Parts: sequence; structure tokens; C-alpha cells
Amino acid sequence: MSDRAVLHVRGRVLAGPEDVRDELWVVGGRVSYDRPAGVRDVRTVEGWALPGLVDAHCHVGLDEQGPVDTDTAEKQALTDREAGALLIRDAGSPSDTRWIDDRDDLPKIIRAGRHIARTRRYIRNYAHEIEPEDLVAYVAQEARRGDGWVKLVGDWIDRDLGDLSACWPREAVEAAIAEAHRLGARVTAHCFAEGSLRDLVEAGIDCVEHATGLTEDLIPLFAERGVAIVPTLVNIATFPRLAAGGETRYPLWSAHMRRLHERRYDTVRGAYDAGIPVYVGTDAGGSLAHGLVAAEVAELVTAGIPSVQALSATTWGARAWLGRPGLEEGAPADLVVYESDPRADVRVLAAPRRVVLNGVVVG
Repeated sequence: MSDRAVLHVRGRVLAGPEDVRDELWVVGGRVSYDRPAGVRDVRTVEGWALPGLVDAHCHVGLDEQGPVDTDTAEKQALTDREAGALLIRDAGSPSDTRWIDDRDDLPKIIRAGRHIARTRRYIRNYAHEIEPEDLVAYVAQEARRGDGWVKLVGDWIDRDLGDLSACWPREAVEAAIAEAHRLGARVTAHCFAEGSLRDLVEAGIDCVEHATGLTEDLIPLFAERGVAIVPTLVNIATFPRLAAGGETRYPLWSAHMRRLHERRYDTVRGAYDAGIPVYVGTDAGGSLAHGLVAAEVAELVTAGIPSVQALSATTWGARAWLGRPGLEEGAPADLVVYESDPRADVRVLAAPRRVVLNGVVVG
């Protein structure tokens, strides 16, 4: 049987929150809901099918030290694929991963270019480190290099202050976000703390990563402006360890990180209840392993987001937000098949039965 044989997916196809079908066909690498006529070479897969999962905050081509070689980046992408993450928004990487676009067997990537950070205010070897007067120029550069997104570092530890603080003055982010939008790019920002959020949202930012600093007074502003968040709760789980490591030198920062961690679930549930769009992202590729997308969905459910909405945050809803198709007629056949209904228990996402990418069973 060839890789391009007609594939018949039978059981339950969850094409949307209210769109459940009994079967689909994959013909020429694309989704069809009509049985093809006259085919002989058919492979059948049974189970519960979802659109390929989305990891909306992932760093292929990056590790703790900075950019990695091609072999390492390939292993990272394959690990995400095996976990069912077939669409990645790469939220900042110093590596050139365009070669992945030529590989039909690797996840599709939407790039945000390289991080843009304040001088000496981020992880070494990760970002362009610049001063505010250069922010507009670098945002324009990364908007042209990326795939419709730009990534700012909105806050980081200020070593003189000994705590998290905003990296950019209000007028700098206003001008930079306006320039990105002029060039057709959306802007997101790494933000742990409270202090940078109002300026970024009022300046027109489209998304905030982590968003652990969301407070009751800021949540209505996010909801009114439609600013999405990607909480990366599997990353926020590391805050106590980070705080312990920095307690002697930066006690204010350590205490702040612990507070942000302690209220993380309340923060995410408060955002969801207020109507803020919430999407799945793992922050894999820095200090975290790849392949954690199922764990992040489970964390959203632990935070109090209903299972179907947590699934949407990594399937239908996330794909629509990123402008990519799900399991519509004629769409590329990127899907994951599971043993049982993930709406009943999202933990089933941790064990894909089959992974189909561009119409080919790859796992």
C-alpha cells in the first residue's frame, strides 16, 4: 500500500465543537467527506479524529543555550509531531528553520521571527537586544522575516531593581506595534508581571504570552480589546524552582514569581470567564522539552476551562485564530486519531493512536 493510498477515517470525526461526523476520506493528501469512486487501495483507521493539534508557543531551533543545529531542530519538530502538534506558532527563535517548510513530514510552522528584547534584559543568545529608539526598525525587520507575527520581550528582571519590570516605554511600543500592523503583522509579547500589560494592550498588542500578571482591573481591558493570551501553564509550573534558585540574590523577584505561580489557575480561569481568548502553548524549546501539548491542554482543564473549550484552544479555535484550516472539505489532511472521546477526558491526547500529516500516516 502506497503512502498516498486513500485513507478512510472511521468512527467519530470532530471537525468542530458542533460538527461531528462518522467518517472522512483522505484523497491526494486532502480531506473529503464524499466517498471516492472506484478506489481499490484503501487504508482504514478507526477512532476519534481531531484536527492536528496547535502549539501556539513553541521554539523549534532553540535550547537553553540559544540556536541549535539542524539535526537537533529536526528532533524537536519530530517530537512535537509524535505528540500530535502539527501546527506550531514559533514564538521567537534565532535559528533559520525555513528548511522545515520543504519537509512534508514535519509540522507546519508560523514564525514570529527572533525575540526583540531590551539590552541585557533577556536570556543570552536568544534575542536582538536593543534600546527603545531602535524598536520600530527591529519590529519592521522581524515583521518582514516572520510569518505574520512579531515577538517582543515585554518584561524581565531588572537587576538593579531586583524584580520584574517593563522593558519598553509606552511611546516606543505604540510606535512599534503600529509599524507591525502597517506591515500586516500581529504582535505578541512575553509578559510575566503586571507592570507592562496596560501599556501593551492600550498600544494595540494582539496577544500576550504567559500573562501571569493579569489582575482583576486588567482583565476587562484585555476582554474589551480582544487580546488573546497563551498561558503556557506547563512552563509556569517551573516558577517555584526558578524562585528558589534566585532567592539569595533577588529575594523580591523570587517572592514575586511565587505569587504569580500560586494564582496561576485563578488567573487563567478569570481570563476565560471574562471572554478573553485563551490558546494552548507549551514554551517548549528553551528549558522545556518538546511534545508537551497534551499536558498543557490538561492544565487548562485543571484551571477550570471546560474540556471542549480546552480542545478548541488547541484545535478548531486555535487554527481559526492563526488563519489555518482544520478538517474542512479540501483542506490538507492534518489530523490525529485517538482511542476514545477526548471531550470526555482530555488526557487521551497524550496517547495518539495515529498521526496523519499532509494525508500520510506518520505515526
